[in-house]
Amino acid sequence: MALRRSWLQSANAPECDFPLNNLPYGVFSVGDSELRCGVAIGDRIVDATGLEAAGILRADPDADVLDAPYWNDFMELGREAWSHYRTSLTAMLAESADEAVQDQIITHSVSLTEAALHMPFRVSEFTDFYSSRHHATNVGTMFRGAENALPPNWLHIPIGYNGRASSVVVSGTPVTRPHGQIKGPDDATPRFAPSARFDIELEMGAIVGQASDGPLSVTQAFDNIFGYVILNDWSARDIQAWEYQPLGPFQSKATATTISPWIVTAAALEPFRTSTPARETPLLDYLTEPGPMLYDIALEIGLTPEAGTEIVIARTNYNEMYYSAAQQLAHHTSSGCPMRVGDLLGSGTISGPERHNRGALLELSWGGKEPITLDTGETRTFVEDGDTLALRGHAQGDGYRVGFGACVGMVRPARQ
Repeated sequence: MALRRSWLQSANAPECDFPLNNLPYGVFSVGDSELRCGVAIGDRIVDATGLEAAGILRADPDADVLDAPYWNDFMELGREAWSHYRTSLTAMLAESADEAVQDQIITHSVSLTEAALHMPFRVSEFTDFYSSRHHATNVGTMFRGAENALPPNWLHIPIGYNGRASSVVVSGTPVTRPHGQIKGPDDATPRFAPSARFDIELEMGAIVGQASDGPLSVTQAFDNIFGYVILNDWSARDIQAWEYQPLGPFQSKATATTISPWIVTAAALEPFRTSTPARETPLLDYLTEPGPMLYDIALEIGLTPEAGTEIVIARTNYNEMYYSAAQQLAHHTSSGCPMRVGDLLGSGTISGPERHNRGALLELSWGGKEPITLDTGETRTFVEDGDTLALRGHAQGDGYRVGFGACVGMVRPARQ
Protein backbone atom coordinates (compact mmCIF):
# COMPACT_ATOMS: atom_id res chain seq x y z
CA MET A 1 0.00 0.00 0.00
CA ALA A 2 1.27 3.48 -0.90
CA LEU A 3 1.14 6.64 1.21
CA ARG A 4 -2.32 8.07 1.78
CA ARG A 5 -1.81 11.79 1.34
CA SER A 6 -3.22 14.26 3.84
CA TRP A 7 -3.89 17.99 3.58
CA LEU A 8 -1.75 18.20 6.73
CA GLN A 9 1.63 18.28 5.02
CA SER A 10 3.65 17.07 8.00
CA ALA A 11 1.83 13.72 7.72
CA ASN A 12 3.21 13.15 4.20
CA ALA A 13 6.92 13.12 5.13
CA PRO A 14 8.46 9.66 4.57
CA GLU A 15 10.07 9.64 8.03
CA CYS A 16 6.89 10.67 9.87
CA ASP A 17 5.63 8.03 12.34
CA PHE A 18 2.03 9.19 12.01
CA PRO A 19 0.91 9.41 8.38
CA LEU A 20 -2.71 9.08 7.33
CA ASN A 21 -2.09 5.33 6.97
CA ASN A 22 -1.55 5.09 10.73
CA LEU A 23 -3.96 7.19 12.89
CA PRO A 24 -2.94 5.75 16.29
CA TYR A 25 -5.02 6.38 19.41
CA GLY A 26 -3.73 7.99 22.60
CA VAL A 27 -4.63 10.20 25.55
CA PHE A 28 -3.23 13.72 25.97
CA SER A 29 -3.43 16.93 27.94
CA VAL A 30 -2.19 20.47 27.38
CA GLY A 31 -1.03 22.37 30.43
CA ASP A 32 -3.53 21.91 33.23
CA SER A 33 -6.34 20.77 30.94
CA GLU A 34 -8.30 17.58 31.49
CA LEU A 35 -7.15 14.37 29.83
CA ARG A 36 -8.66 13.81 26.40
CA CYS A 37 -8.66 11.05 23.77
CA GLY A 38 -6.66 11.96 20.70
CA VAL A 39 -5.44 10.66 17.35
CA ALA A 40 -1.93 11.39 16.09
CA ILE A 41 -1.55 12.70 12.53
CA GLY A 42 1.69 14.25 11.33
CA ASP A 43 2.85 16.75 13.95
CA ARG A 44 -0.59 17.21 15.52
CA ILE A 45 -3.07 15.43 17.78
CA VAL A 46 -6.71 15.49 16.73
CA ASP A 47 -8.93 16.03 19.78
CA ALA A 48 -11.28 13.06 19.40
CA THR A 49 -13.08 13.96 22.64
CA GLY A 50 -13.72 17.46 21.29
CA LEU A 51 -14.99 16.19 17.93
CA GLU A 52 -17.41 13.89 19.74
CA ALA A 53 -18.68 16.60 22.10
CA ALA A 54 -19.23 18.97 19.16
CA GLY A 55 -21.16 16.31 17.23
CA ILE A 56 -18.66 16.43 14.37
CA LEU A 57 -17.43 12.83 14.61
CA ARG A 58 -19.04 10.29 16.91
CA ALA A 59 -18.18 6.61 17.25
CA ASP A 60 -21.59 5.90 18.81
CA PRO A 61 -24.57 8.05 17.76
CA ASP A 62 -26.37 7.39 21.04
CA ALA A 63 -23.67 7.74 23.69
CA ASP A 64 -20.38 9.46 24.45
CA VAL A 65 -17.55 6.92 24.48
CA LEU A 66 -14.56 9.29 24.35
CA ASP A 67 -15.45 11.45 27.35
CA ALA A 68 -13.35 9.28 29.68
CA PRO A 69 -9.52 9.44 29.53
CA TYR A 70 -9.03 6.06 27.89
CA TRP A 71 -10.10 4.21 24.74
CA ASN A 72 -11.71 1.21 26.47
CA ASP A 73 -15.31 2.37 25.94
CA PHE A 74 -14.57 2.84 22.25
CA MET A 75 -13.02 -0.63 22.03
CA GLU A 76 -16.16 -2.16 23.52
CA LEU A 77 -18.15 -1.02 20.46
CA GLY A 78 -16.54 -3.71 18.31
CA ARG A 79 -14.90 -4.10 14.93
CA GLU A 80 -17.66 -2.56 12.81
CA ALA A 81 -17.59 0.64 14.86
CA TRP A 82 -13.77 0.66 14.83
CA SER A 83 -13.78 0.43 11.03
CA HIS A 84 -16.47 3.07 10.53
CA TYR A 85 -14.71 5.56 12.81
CA ARG A 86 -11.35 5.02 11.12
CA THR A 87 -12.89 5.43 7.66
CA SER A 88 -14.67 8.64 8.66
CA LEU A 89 -11.60 10.17 10.28
CA THR A 90 -9.45 9.19 7.29
CA ALA A 91 -11.84 11.07 4.98
CA MET A 92 -11.66 14.18 7.18
CA LEU A 93 -7.85 14.15 7.07
CA ALA A 94 -7.41 13.11 3.43
CA GLU A 95 -6.03 15.51 0.85
CA SER A 96 -9.49 15.72 -0.76
CA ALA A 97 -11.26 17.02 2.39
CA ASP A 98 -12.95 20.41 1.89
CA GLU A 99 -11.86 23.56 3.69
CA ALA A 100 -14.75 23.50 6.17
CA VAL A 101 -13.71 20.05 7.38
CA GLN A 102 -10.07 21.11 7.56
CA ASP A 103 -11.08 24.11 9.70
CA GLN A 104 -12.95 21.78 12.07
CA ILE A 105 -9.86 19.62 12.47
CA ILE A 106 -7.59 22.61 13.08
CA THR A 107 -10.01 23.91 15.70
CA HIS A 108 -10.09 20.51 17.42
CA SER A 109 -6.37 19.67 17.38
CA VAL A 110 -3.14 20.62 19.11
CA SER A 111 0.56 20.42 18.33
CA LEU A 112 2.29 17.25 19.46
CA THR A 113 5.03 19.38 21.01
CA GLU A 114 2.52 21.12 23.30
CA ALA A 115 0.91 17.96 24.63
CA ALA A 116 1.69 15.61 27.50
CA LEU A 117 0.87 11.97 26.78
CA HIS A 118 -0.80 9.60 29.23
CA MET A 119 -1.84 5.94 29.44
CA PRO A 120 -3.90 5.37 26.29
CA PHE A 121 -6.14 2.68 27.80
CA ARG A 122 -7.11 1.23 31.16
CA VAL A 123 -5.19 -2.03 31.62
CA SER A 124 -7.52 -4.75 32.88
CA GLU A 125 -4.99 -7.57 33.27
CA PHE A 126 -1.42 -8.13 32.08
CA THR A 127 -0.02 -11.43 30.81
CA ASP A 128 3.57 -11.77 29.64
CA PHE A 129 4.73 -14.51 27.30
CA TYR A 130 8.08 -16.09 26.38
CA SER A 131 7.64 -16.62 22.67
CA SER A 132 10.85 -15.72 20.81
CA ARG A 133 12.81 -18.84 19.97
CA HIS A 134 16.13 -17.00 19.74
CA HIS A 135 15.58 -15.39 23.14
CA ALA A 136 14.47 -18.63 24.80
CA THR A 137 17.41 -20.49 23.26
CA ASN A 138 19.93 -17.87 24.39
CA VAL A 139 18.62 -17.72 27.94
CA GLY A 140 18.31 -21.51 28.17
CA THR A 141 21.84 -21.99 26.87
CA MET A 142 23.22 -19.64 29.52
CA PHE A 143 21.53 -21.47 32.37
CA ARG A 144 21.08 -25.07 31.18
CA GLY A 145 23.47 -25.58 28.29
CA ALA A 146 22.74 -25.72 24.56
CA GLU A 147 21.44 -29.31 24.61
CA ASN A 148 18.69 -28.39 27.12
CA ALA A 149 18.13 -24.76 26.09
CA LEU A 150 14.41 -24.99 25.36
CA PRO A 151 12.05 -26.36 28.00
CA PRO A 152 10.36 -29.58 26.79
CA ASN A 153 7.00 -27.82 26.34
CA TRP A 154 8.32 -24.74 24.50
CA LEU A 155 7.75 -25.92 20.91
CA HIS A 156 4.19 -26.97 21.76
CA ILE A 157 2.75 -24.18 23.89
CA PRO A 158 3.02 -20.38 24.33
CA ILE A 159 4.58 -20.13 27.80
CA GLY A 160 3.43 -17.18 29.89
CA TYR A 161 2.76 -15.85 33.37
CA ASN A 162 0.25 -13.43 34.88
CA GLY A 163 1.87 -10.09 35.63
CA ARG A 164 0.78 -6.88 37.32
CA ALA A 165 -1.61 -4.49 35.57
CA SER A 166 -1.08 -2.01 38.41
CA SER A 167 2.55 -1.34 37.46
CA VAL A 168 2.02 -0.77 33.72
CA VAL A 169 3.09 2.83 33.02
CA VAL A 170 3.26 5.08 29.98
CA SER A 171 6.46 6.11 28.21
CA GLY A 172 8.39 8.82 30.03
CA THR A 173 7.57 7.54 33.52
CA PRO A 174 10.79 7.14 35.58
CA VAL A 175 11.46 3.65 36.98
CA THR A 176 13.01 3.14 40.42
CA ARG A 177 15.54 0.35 40.80
CA PRO A 178 13.82 -2.35 42.88
CA HIS A 179 14.84 -4.08 46.09
CA GLY A 180 14.34 -7.78 46.52
CA GLN A 181 15.69 -11.02 47.92
CA ILE A 182 18.97 -11.92 46.24
CA LYS A 183 21.10 -15.01 46.77
CA GLY A 184 24.37 -15.40 44.92
CA PRO A 185 26.07 -18.76 44.30
CA ASP A 186 28.46 -18.16 47.21
CA ASP A 187 25.85 -16.87 49.66
CA ALA A 188 24.70 -19.14 52.49
CA THR A 189 21.46 -17.19 52.86
CA PRO A 190 19.63 -14.55 50.80
CA ARG A 191 19.91 -10.83 51.51
CA PHE A 192 17.48 -7.96 50.86
CA ALA A 193 19.18 -5.46 48.54
CA PRO A 194 18.74 -3.36 45.39
CA SER A 195 18.89 -5.32 42.15
CA ALA A 196 22.36 -5.19 40.61
CA ARG A 197 21.24 -6.91 37.40
CA PHE A 198 18.32 -4.70 36.36
CA ASP A 199 17.33 -5.30 32.76
CA ILE A 200 14.94 -4.44 29.96
CA GLU A 201 12.91 -6.65 27.64
CA LEU A 202 12.04 -5.40 24.17
CA GLU A 203 8.50 -6.62 23.46
CA MET A 204 5.30 -5.83 21.62
CA GLY A 205 2.06 -5.56 23.58
CA ALA A 206 -1.27 -6.69 22.09
CA ILE A 207 -4.44 -5.06 23.45
CA VAL A 208 -7.64 -7.10 23.68
CA GLY A 209 -10.50 -5.03 22.30
CA GLN A 210 -13.40 -7.44 22.80
CA ALA A 211 -14.35 -9.43 25.86
CA SER A 212 -14.78 -13.21 25.75
CA ASP A 213 -15.89 -15.83 28.28
CA GLY A 214 -14.83 -19.06 26.60
CA PRO A 215 -12.29 -20.56 24.20
CA LEU A 216 -11.44 -18.59 21.06
CA SER A 217 -10.05 -19.95 17.82
CA VAL A 218 -6.88 -18.33 16.53
CA THR A 219 -8.98 -16.48 13.93
CA GLN A 220 -11.41 -15.21 16.57
CA ALA A 221 -8.50 -14.18 18.77
CA PHE A 222 -6.91 -12.25 15.89
CA ASP A 223 -10.19 -10.39 15.33
CA ASN A 224 -10.43 -9.52 19.03
CA ILE A 225 -7.07 -7.72 19.13
CA PHE A 226 -7.65 -3.98 18.82
CA GLY A 227 -4.06 -2.81 18.42
CA TYR A 228 -0.46 -2.90 19.55
CA VAL A 229 2.09 -0.94 21.59
CA ILE A 230 5.81 -1.30 22.16
CA LEU A 231 6.41 -2.75 25.60
CA ASN A 232 9.40 -2.84 27.96
CA ASP A 233 8.97 -5.43 30.71
CA TRP A 234 11.64 -4.30 33.19
CA SER A 235 13.25 -7.33 34.85
CA ALA A 236 15.45 -7.75 37.93
CA ARG A 237 17.49 -10.78 36.86
CA ASP A 238 19.17 -11.40 40.23
CA ILE A 239 15.86 -11.30 42.09
CA GLN A 240 14.33 -13.55 39.43
CA ALA A 241 17.13 -16.13 39.68
CA TRP A 242 16.35 -16.72 43.37
CA GLU A 243 12.54 -16.50 43.32
CA TYR A 244 11.47 -18.16 40.08
CA GLN A 245 11.64 -21.80 41.24
CA PRO A 246 9.14 -23.39 41.09
CA LEU A 247 6.44 -20.89 40.04
CA GLY A 248 8.28 -18.43 37.81
CA PRO A 249 8.64 -14.62 37.92
CA PHE A 250 7.02 -12.64 40.72
CA GLN A 251 8.61 -9.56 42.29
CA SER A 252 11.40 -9.52 39.70
CA LYS A 253 8.85 -8.45 37.10
CA ALA A 254 6.51 -6.35 39.25
CA THR A 255 8.50 -3.09 39.33
CA ALA A 256 7.22 -1.61 36.09
CA THR A 257 6.15 -2.40 32.55
CA THR A 258 6.48 0.60 30.23
CA ILE A 259 4.37 0.97 27.07
CA SER A 260 4.54 3.42 24.18
CA PRO A 261 1.85 6.13 24.29
CA TRP A 262 0.02 5.36 21.03
CA ILE A 263 -2.14 2.35 20.20
CA VAL A 264 -1.38 1.42 16.60
CA THR A 265 -4.48 -0.38 15.42
CA ALA A 266 -4.56 -3.81 13.82
CA ALA A 267 -6.20 -2.09 10.83
CA ALA A 268 -3.14 0.15 10.33
CA LEU A 269 -0.83 -2.89 10.49
CA GLU A 270 -2.87 -5.00 8.07
CA PRO A 271 -0.52 -4.38 5.07
CA PHE A 272 2.43 -5.68 7.10
CA ARG A 273 1.14 -9.12 8.04
CA THR A 274 3.64 -11.95 7.81
CA SER A 275 3.82 -15.60 8.79
CA THR A 276 5.34 -17.24 11.83
CA PRO A 277 8.43 -19.35 11.08
CA ALA A 278 8.40 -22.86 9.69
CA ARG A 279 8.02 -25.47 12.44
CA GLU A 280 9.68 -28.85 12.71
CA THR A 281 7.24 -29.69 15.52
CA PRO A 282 3.57 -29.40 14.46
CA LEU A 283 1.27 -27.49 16.80
CA LEU A 284 -1.99 -28.88 18.12
CA ASP A 285 -4.97 -27.96 15.97
CA TYR A 286 -6.32 -25.25 18.28
CA LEU A 287 -3.07 -23.26 17.86
CA THR A 288 -2.74 -23.63 14.08
CA GLU A 289 -2.87 -20.33 12.20
CA PRO A 290 -5.02 -20.16 9.04
CA GLY A 291 -2.78 -17.45 7.56
CA PRO A 292 -0.17 -14.75 8.33
CA MET A 293 -0.81 -13.24 11.77
CA LEU A 294 2.53 -11.72 12.70
CA TYR A 295 3.73 -8.30 11.51
CA ASP A 296 6.91 -6.99 9.91
CA ILE A 297 7.86 -4.31 12.46
CA ALA A 298 11.47 -3.14 12.75
CA LEU A 299 12.49 -2.56 16.38
CA GLU A 300 15.49 -1.01 18.12
CA ILE A 301 16.84 -0.24 21.60
CA GLY A 302 18.63 3.04 22.36
CA LEU A 303 20.61 3.52 25.59
CA THR A 304 21.56 6.99 26.83
CA PRO A 305 23.86 7.16 29.88
CA GLU A 306 23.30 9.94 32.41
CA ALA A 307 26.16 11.93 30.91
CA GLY A 308 26.36 11.06 27.24
CA THR A 309 24.51 10.57 23.98
CA GLU A 310 22.31 7.72 22.85
CA ILE A 311 23.75 4.60 21.27
CA VAL A 312 21.57 2.01 19.55
CA ILE A 313 22.51 -1.28 21.19
CA ALA A 314 20.16 -3.66 19.37
CA ARG A 315 17.94 -3.97 16.30
CA THR A 316 15.46 -6.76 15.68
CA ASN A 317 12.00 -7.39 14.17
CA TYR A 318 8.64 -8.56 15.50
CA ASN A 319 8.56 -11.16 12.71
CA GLU A 320 11.10 -13.17 14.72
CA MET A 321 8.35 -14.41 17.07
CA TYR A 322 7.57 -18.14 17.18
CA TYR A 323 4.00 -17.53 18.38
CA SER A 324 1.77 -14.65 17.26
CA ALA A 325 -0.39 -12.60 19.61
CA ALA A 326 -3.44 -14.37 18.17
CA GLN A 327 -1.99 -17.76 19.13
CA GLN A 328 -1.12 -16.46 22.59
CA LEU A 329 -4.66 -15.14 23.10
CA ALA A 330 -6.24 -18.35 21.76
CA HIS A 331 -4.15 -20.40 24.18
CA HIS A 332 -4.98 -18.00 27.03
CA THR A 333 -8.71 -18.65 26.49
CA SER A 334 -8.39 -22.41 25.89
CA SER A 335 -9.07 -23.20 29.56
CA GLY A 336 -12.22 -21.09 29.46
CA CYS A 337 -10.38 -18.09 30.94
CA PRO A 338 -12.48 -14.95 30.41
CA MET A 339 -10.74 -12.02 28.71
CA ARG A 340 -11.62 -8.37 29.25
CA VAL A 341 -11.48 -5.26 27.12
CA GLY A 342 -8.09 -3.71 27.91
CA ASP A 343 -6.26 -6.96 28.68
CA LEU A 344 -2.61 -6.55 27.70
CA LEU A 345 -0.52 -9.42 26.31
CA GLY A 346 3.26 -9.00 26.23
CA SER A 347 4.93 -10.90 23.40
CA GLY A 348 7.99 -11.82 25.41
CA THR A 349 11.47 -10.55 24.59
CA ILE A 350 12.00 -10.29 20.83
CA SER A 351 15.44 -11.45 19.70
CA GLY A 352 16.94 -12.39 16.36
CA PRO A 353 19.75 -14.73 15.30
CA GLU A 354 22.73 -12.35 15.73
CA ARG A 355 24.16 -10.68 18.82
CA HIS A 356 22.98 -7.21 17.71
CA ASN A 357 19.43 -8.63 17.38
CA ARG A 358 19.08 -9.50 21.07
CA GLY A 359 16.25 -7.75 22.90
CA ALA A 360 17.60 -7.79 26.48
CA LEU A 361 20.87 -6.86 28.17
CA LEU A 362 20.96 -10.33 29.70
CA GLU A 363 21.53 -11.67 26.19
CA LEU A 364 23.54 -8.74 24.80
CA SER A 365 26.10 -9.07 27.62
CA TRP A 366 25.67 -12.86 27.80
CA GLY A 367 24.80 -12.85 31.47
CA GLY A 368 27.30 -10.09 32.23
CA LYS A 369 30.33 -11.88 30.74
CA GLU A 370 30.54 -9.78 27.53
CA PRO A 371 30.03 -6.08 28.40
CA ILE A 372 28.70 -3.60 25.83
CA THR A 373 30.93 -0.60 25.13
CA LEU A 374 29.18 2.78 24.76
CA ASP A 375 30.40 5.80 22.77
CA THR A 376 31.60 7.36 26.03
CA GLY A 377 33.93 4.41 26.61
CA GLU A 378 31.73 3.21 29.47
CA THR A 379 30.57 -0.38 29.49
CA ARG A 380 27.28 -1.96 30.42
CA THR A 381 26.28 -5.43 31.47
CA PHE A 382 22.94 -4.33 32.92
CA VAL A 383 21.09 -1.03 33.33
CA GLU A 384 22.77 1.52 35.61
CA ASP A 385 21.20 4.39 37.54
CA GLY A 386 20.60 7.41 35.34
CA ASP A 387 20.42 5.35 32.13
CA THR A 388 17.54 6.11 29.79
CA LEU A 389 16.28 3.27 27.62
CA ALA A 390 14.26 4.10 24.50
CA LEU A 391 12.53 1.33 22.55
CA ARG A 392 11.25 2.27 19.09
CA GLY A 393 9.58 0.54 16.19
CA HIS A 394 7.88 1.05 12.85
CA ALA A 395 6.50 -0.86 9.90
CA GLN A 396 7.93 0.37 6.60
CA GLY A 397 5.53 0.97 3.72
CA ASP A 398 5.92 2.40 0.22
CA GLY A 399 7.02 5.96 0.94
CA TYR A 400 5.69 6.00 4.48
CA ARG A 401 6.11 4.35 7.86
CA VAL A 402 3.67 3.32 10.57
CA GLY A 403 5.35 4.19 13.86
CA PHE A 404 4.50 3.75 17.53
CA GLY A 405 6.30 6.62 19.20
CA ALA A 406 9.11 5.87 21.63
CA CYS A 407 8.77 3.69 24.72
CA VAL A 408 11.09 5.50 27.15
CA GLY A 409 12.09 4.97 30.76
CA MET A 410 14.89 6.41 32.92
CA VAL A 411 16.16 4.41 35.90
CA ARG A 412 16.32 6.16 39.24
CA PRO A 413 18.46 4.91 42.14
CA ALA A 414 16.89 2.45 44.56
CA ARG A 415 14.97 3.85 47.51
CA GLN A 416 16.96 4.33 50.72
